[in-house]
Amino acid sequence: MKLVVGLGNPGLKYQKTRHNIGFMVIDEILKLLGGQAKFDSKFNAEILITQLNGEKIILAKPSTFMNLSGEAINRLIKYYNIEINDILVIVDDVNLETGKLRLRESGGHGGHNGLRNIIGVLHSEEFKRIRIGIDNNTVIPLDQYVLGQFSQDQLITLHKAIKFSTEIIEMFVQNMPFTDIMTKYNTQT
Repeated sequence: MKLVVGLGNPGLKYQKTRHNIGFMVIDEILKLLGGQAKFDSKFNAEILITQLNGEKIILAKPSTFMNLSGEAINRLIKYYNIEINDILVIVDDVNLETGKLRLRESGGHGGHNGLRNIIGVLHSEEFKRIRIGIDNNTVIPLDQYVLGQFSQDQLITLHKAIKFSTEIIEMFVQNMPFTDIMTKYNTQT
């Protein structure tokens, strides 16, 4: 079973903010599958357990707020006995231009508090990730910038990144070697 987690903050206030690009990808794949995630207090996350191309998958949006994302992920992996190499996390990245994708098989948190928490709770950096660029504006404090709304132009640019992310999820679930997926999408965007 694969676990695909989009990071973000719960609630309407944060719905289309830069920090919620992970939630936006999960919402898109849910739309493609015709499914809907439901809150499960056992995991403190909105989840949907479904099939994607014949493979079992859990799609999750932690309800713990970004900085505590690891708690929800840890509950899911313990309950469903999910291996660390079967986890894919989708996260925003201020160090990349808006819409740029960077896939990683493992690595540090790069200053991202959601990833920092996941690494700390799981005691591992060995989970896969899709980092989606949201750019940066050094005039605005970082915490305000990531909680700000995307511009219309940025949303148009992000549409392609979200589409590619759903393709990446499909390949990941079908056990395509992640290095092959990385080669295709790290050079394409």
